[in-house]
Amino acid sequence: MTILTNLLFIFAVVMVFNFIIFIHELGHFWAAKWRGMKVDRFQIWFGKPIWKKTVGGVQYGLGSIPFGGFVSLPQMAPMEAIEGKSLDENEKPLAPISPLDKIIVAFAGPLFSFLLAVACAIVVSKTGLLEAPPNSTQIGYVEAGSPAEQAGLQVGDVITEISGETPVSFDGKFDAVASMIALSSGEEIEIKVKRNGKEIITKSGYTIPEKRNLLERKGLRQIGIAPFELVYIGSVMANSPAELAGLKKGDKLMSINDEPITSFLQVNNLTKGAEEALKYTYEREGEAGSAMIKPEFPDLPEGFDRRLIGITYMPFMRSEIFTSYPSVPDQLKESGTFMWKSIKAVADSKTSVGVEQMSGPIGMGRSMFSIIRSEGGIQRLLWFLVIININLAILNLMPFPVLDGGHIVMAIFEWITRKPVPMKVLEYVQSGFVLLIMSMFLYITLKDTMDFFVPKSEPAQFLPKG
Repeated sequence: MTILTNLLFIFAVVMVFNFIIFIHELGHFWAAKWRGMKVDRFQIWFGKPIWKKTVGGVQYGLGSIPFGGFVSLPQMAPMEAIEGKSLDENEKPLAPISPLDKIIVAFAGPLFSFLLAVACAIVVSKTGLLEAPPNSTQIGYVEAGSPAEQAGLQVGDVITEISGETPVSFDGKFDAVASMIALSSGEEIEIKVKRNGKEIITKSGYTIPEKRNLLERKGLRQIGIAPFELVYIGSVMANSPAELAGLKKGDKLMSINDEPITSFLQVNNLTKGAEEALKYTYEREGEAGSAMIKPEFPDLPEGFDRRLIGITYMPFMRSEIFTSYPSVPDQLKESGTFMWKSIKAVADSKTSVGVEQMSGPIGMGRSMFSIIRSEGGIQRLLWFLVIININLAILNLMPFPVLDGGHIVMAIFEWITRKPVPMKVLEYVQSGFVLLIMSMFLYITLKDTMDFFVPKSEPAQFLPKG
């Protein structure tokens, strides 16, 4: 893709983020206007405004720190640590508002985020999503020496439960085998499988990939298994040993050295480090074929550190992709379940999941950039926005100062005790939480940024022979 096209995609991602924030804050703004409250400012992003305009006594602006947004409401809890001081410092004290008004205004932001999620979900349910063919929970490969092998798991086992929950697929979904293992709690993972009509329960340990540097994200749990799947040749490199041997895109790989192929990870391990010729058996348009192929070092770049035969793999054919029409309730339920499981895993000290696995605006923007460039990207982006807005609504309803949920808790406290929380106490507590949230944001942003610096090798090339 051209640089201009990529810049347009980046611009689109930034505008989508701004729109998400705008809708959330619009909820607060309209609710405050409805309840007759004083609105000081309506700003997207924090910090000193780089653009501002006052209309009807309200200053609208775009901040200099690309994170979040706010509606400044002097009659709510003081938020000067984030929003700055009131524009009119000589203004007479404003009339107090009722706890009900505070609850309505605080709740309106998450409500509008939820409604935006519903709107996106409706569009997705009508236009559909391009989906890869679903994979089963059957095991296609067990890595030698892995926790799964030590636990007695075998190729052909069908996983029916993980830690008491039923997976719907092996990967690609929030309630899949891979996700359940990654988010599991405790030192052992209970796995129930069906083997030859019998039910077997076992417990497996896990491994976590080592970090390449201190700034890289910690990996998630793995047990050394892969799904049972077909393996097709996705591409054949020009002038490569594979091309010279006659392999073509779309060939179904049946075996390597007469070992039946049941998983891509199996192919990777069978060919990794090979120096001698391997026998590849394949199927093309219903006809069987085979070839002896010896891996070779590519001609470019110089010093390439491993031998290749010059093919990539894919688990399904383009013709197998289909369009699904997920219902609105299913999309909302899936998003909410994912959010709940993620928060639960982060809060559980017995999991391997921490704050560093979370994504901030940069991480989500990177995902959105990748999605919008893909086939069917608009629908997939809307589906992703369902997840983002449900997460935004739930996070903001958490009962912590600064967040909308914190305002609701303080308003309920005021309703019960018939007196507001002392302003001095609020200022200290909220300033502390602002510092905590900003520190966490910077930490997550650092992790998101480091994802851009993963080493990338120059593409390998084979030159024409002779």
